[in-house]
Amino acid sequence: MNVAQDKVVDLDYKLTVSGELIDQSEPGEPLTYLHGHSNIIPGLERALEGKAVGDSLQVTVQPEDGYGPRDEEAIEDLSREDFDDDIEVGATYYAQSEDGSVIPFTVLAVGGDQVKVDFNPPLAGQTLHFDVKVLAVRDATAEELEHGHAHSGDMHDD
Repeated sequence: MNVAQDKVVDLDYKLTVSGELIDQSEPGEPLTYLHGHSNIIPGLERALEGKAVGDSLQVTVQPEDGYGPRDEEAIEDLSREDFDDDIEVGATYYAQSEDGSVIPFTVLAVGGDQVKVDFNPPLAGQTLHFDVKVLAVRDATAEELEHGHAHSGDMHDD
């Protein structure tokens, strides 16, 4: 069975940026996703289309097919009063948007009553290098298709 729309795929992967290991799957704990439902970045998903169990590949994903280009307008100053506790430079915090969605941001600097934050995804503007191996491919269940993501084990959250 090949990787295609509405298939659940298990992958082992390593992600590097500029030669530095950023993330990887743990032995025996593959990344499981529902193909064709935007559960992984577009450039990687396209590269996996049609691959079969046992296939290994190296994929380079440019920013526009990954986390997007950096947007300097996504750097803002917030009031220190908006934070409940000690503010740590480099830490990720979460804001709630007007539509109720949660938006992560990173603290760049703290000065006086202002906190400079970056709403860009941490890997925005980066060229991503993946080493991946397809471990398993199966048909998605009706529930997975309804929820738009793969379920593993006892996972039934949506």
